[in-house]
Amino acid sequence: MGSFQSPMDTRTTAMLETSCGYLLQELQMIWDEIGEDEFEREKVLVDLEHECLQVYRRKVDNANMSRARLHQELADSEAQFTHLLLSLDERSLPRPEKMAGALKEQLGAIAPALKKLQMRKAERMKQFRTVQSQIQKISAEIAGQSEYDDSLPDVIVNENDLSLKKLEEYQMELQRLHADKNDRLERVKNYINTIQKLSSTLGMDSSMIITKVHPSLNDLSGLTKNMSDRILDKLNSTVESLEAEKRLRIEKLRNLGNSLKKLWDLMDTPYIERELFSHISGSTSSSTNMSAPGSLAIKMIEEAEAEVERLNELKASKMKEVVVKKQSEVEEICRRSHMEVPSLSETDHILNSISGGKMDYTDLLKSMDEQIARAKDEASSRKMIMEKVEKWALAREEERWLEEYNMDENRYTVSRGAHKNLKRAERARSLVNKIPALVESLILKTKSWEEERKKVFLYDEVPLLALMEEYNMSRREKEEEKQRRQRDKKIAQSHVVVLHESVMWTQPVTSSHRGLDQSIDGNKPNSTGIQIESNNERLSHKSAPCVKNGNVSKKLHRSRRDRRFGEDLPSTVSTFSSLRSP
Repeated sequence: MGSFQSPMDTRTTAMLETSCGYLLQELQMIWDEIGEDEFEREKVLVDLEHECLQVYRRKVDNANMSRARLHQELADSEAQFTHLLLSLDERSLPRPEKMAGALKEQLGAIAPALKKLQMRKAERMKQFRTVQSQIQKISAEIAGQSEYDDSLPDVIVNENDLSLKKLEEYQMELQRLHADKNDRLERVKNYINTIQKLSSTLGMDSSMIITKVHPSLNDLSGLTKNMSDRILDKLNSTVESLEAEKRLRIEKLRNLGNSLKKLWDLMDTPYIERELFSHISGSTSSSTNMSAPGSLAIKMIEEAEAEVERLNELKASKMKEVVVKKQSEVEEICRRSHMEVPSLSETDHILNSISGGKMDYTDLLKSMDEQIARAKDEASSRKMIMEKVEKWALAREEERWLEEYNMDENRYTVSRGAHKNLKRAERARSLVNKIPALVESLILKTKSWEEERKKVFLYDEVPLLALMEEYNMSRREKEEEKQRRQRDKKIAQSHVVVLHESVMWTQPVTSSHRGLDQSIDGNKPNSTGIQIESNNERLSHKSAPCVKNGNVSKKLHRSRRDRRFGEDLPSTVSTFSSLRSP
């Protein structure tokens, strides 16, 4: 074919020609024996030549195809080698040198390097698939998808980028997801622990609460714990709800504890009864640990509420007694100091409010204590005035007694206890003489008190100043009446003396007149000055043993004499009138 043939090809061609020669000779011999004509012989030879050409042509076509295939394989191998170098980012690996020999030799030269790269790719693909599978799994767990969920897609590895840099990126992503997963699991664990503690404190079933958030969170379920954002939000809201309930119960329990303490102190509850609810009363301090199991159970709060309600009912009945007692104390203070007593209608209103539960007992007791304190304070401020009022009242009693004593005609008679009455009369006069100064001092003190207190000083609901003014007016009227009587007595006495002297000097003295005068003198001790004097002397002799003070005795004799002159004046005047009548 004009192309260079190797010695092997020459030998092969020679063998073919020799074989063909033998076959032709054998075919000629056969034709000779048969007697085949030349035409048929030429036709067979032409067919044989044609068939040989076809065989040769097929072989040549197959050889061309094989050559093209080898060229393609070589090109593909080189392209694959280049692609692997790029995808694996293994540019540092040496490329095999191109050879000028046969195609198969060239393929044999590149095949080991290509196989090495293919093995490295397979290993790298395995690494990528493992990392990406873990990333997909953890991402699904974080998203809240189950590992048994069929909707998860298959892992697809990008064969065009199998570089170590990309693998490191996936590994960093995997590490980040691992950290996020661990963080979420830790948060879930903390939430669950918090829920369990809060549930234990509140007396609730933590397993039911956790299962209600998500069944996978219960350890008994055997499922992978859901750690999605939605579950974390639900756990957080559950914890916040439980903490809010805890704060609410703590506040309620502390209020109940404070109520119990106040009720116990108010009603002097014995220690044995207090001990039953010491865990409630001990919760009032802000430093008290309220995390013990069952310390905030609803049953405990209900028991405390029932106890507070029972004590409130008991307190209402006792409170009425306390109110009545304190009201009585106020009234007693007011009565002792003669102050205005609070109205009963206010007390009735308080008792009705207690029965209806509308009264704050603390404020009520505070108000009543303040009322008692105000009453005591006012009583203390009135003390000095009240002492003077008592002295004035005592002096008034003595004054009235002295008036009655002075009106007694038999006060100077010798009898049992007469000397005591004389001594009392002497003391009474001394005390009565001090009344004006006492009243004046009392008025000044009262006015000062009223100016300071900006209110009227009442004594048994009567203004004390009005009472003093009334007393002063009455005393002045009595003094004026007494002075008028004394003037009348003096005038009457002077008339009697003048009349008697005129009778003695104008009429002659006869035996009958003297007898009449003697009879008059015997019956009326005031008929003459001599008779009056003798009577006074007799009286002084009779009362001498009962009188020790000379001044008091003189005053008593003078008072007695003046009164006897006044009493005897009408009878004396009538006697002398009868003597002068014809």
